[in-house]
Amino acid sequence: MTANTLTAPAQQARSGPGPLPRTALTAIAPAVWGTTYVVTTELLPPAHPMFAALLRALPAGLIALALTRRLPRGDWWWKAAVLGALNIGLFLPLLFTAAERLPGGVAATLGAAQPMAVALLAVPVLGQRLSGRRLLWALVGVLGVGLVVIGPRAQLDALGIAAGLGGAASMALGVVLTKRWGRPEGVGPLALTGWQLTAGGLLLLPTTFLFEGAPPAVDGRAALGYLWLGLVGGLLTYALWFQGIARLPVTAAAVLGLLSPLVAAALGALLLDQTLGAVQLLGFALALASIVAGQLPDRTRRPVRR
Repeated sequence: MTANTLTAPAQQARSGPGPLPRTALTAIAPAVWGTTYVVTTELLPPAHPMFAALLRALPAGLIALALTRRLPRGDWWWKAAVLGALNIGLFLPLLFTAAERLPGGVAATLGAAQPMAVALLAVPVLGQRLSGRRLLWALVGVLGVGLVVIGPRAQLDALGIAAGLGGAASMALGVVLTKRWGRPEGVGPLALTGWQLTAGGLLLLPTTFLFEGAPPAVDGRAALGYLWLGLVGGLLTYALWFQGIARLPVTAAAVLGLLSPLVAAALGALLLDQTLGAVQLLGFALALASIVAGQLPDRTRRPVRR
């Protein structure tokens, strides 16, 4: 890896809009991902999580490749494959599996553990010191999400719990490696998004038909759901997400993921007649406080000496 083939994340962070607009643009991604739960349960055919993941990833990736006309070079072939597997090929089917097998609140709370995983992984992968403040606020965020979305009658499913935790771990490692590797010089976020979506989609292609067999029947409602998840929830939001990871501190970007379950809960209240009581509103306040605190700089953070 040479300086003329890779743009350092620090250099990327100095370009583009200021911190607040960067944060707002990055926050769009997890906010849109919060619609996954209602779309999955209300529009998509049941019992086909891998097919939903495949349609979310591969068509959007091929569209991005067609628009950018850029392919990886050198070691970015395997880096794109690794990132595509972690951020797409493993994460998406685990996400849909958790959404189908668990109440949306339980699945969302497990996914909210991602900021804590990112904070822990940033120590060995990025050489950052472990921040007790960030871990504490990440825990507050998980608690807040749990208060918002887990009801007293929430049923637990072992496979669903494993899928939820596995998805959080996969995405956390993908986020940290995306921050470490940055982007090749001259390659924009849409091209990087296309590489990962395509790599993840190609990984999903054989496994989907191996484990789920023939695709389900797709009616008009399902087609609308797949289009939303693929074009908006896939192509657009992943481009914003990967651009945000390059420009924001990795833990600050990760904690924005708490917006996903909050949006899911808000949509449940608006569209599915689910109620939000005093406990849920307290959870919203805690989760939002965690998001805001996660954007504040950690003045004590220094690189780990090697």
